[in-house]
Amino acid sequence: MSNFVQSLRLWFAPERIREDGDTPDYRFSLANERTFLAWLRTALALIGGGFAVDQFLPDLRWGWRIGLALALLVSGVLCSLRAVNHWVRCERAMRRGDDLPSSRFPTVLSLAVAVVALAMVVVVLFGWEG
Repeated sequence: MSNFVQSLRLWFAPERIREDGDTPDYRFSLANERTFLAWLRTALALIGGGFAVDQFLPDLRWGWRIGLALALLVSGVLCSLRAVNHWVRCERAMRRGDDLPSSRFPTVLSLAVAVVALAMVVVVLFGWEG
């Protein structure tokens, strides 16, 4: 648990990462930052999709509409939180000369988006109206 707390503290004090290990090649740090930004763009797209489902599908049965919208919104929130966590973990690993951390999150996120997309296909094909 202390490793998680230490990582969480670095979210709000990234300058403390410099205290750990050696400075990596700047190209790697910048690539790590670009990956972070890509995760944030994905999070924003998921959040926007959640709002779009809720606002632009008023004829969809309430349970379906809310369920799909919440699935997208929660995925977006988790994606944005995972982005900063992954950035910190990768930056620390590069400074220490360790292997980059692996993660199951991309798989979980992909499966969540696929399930929502399949549900939307069913809704579009069968037109389940409220």
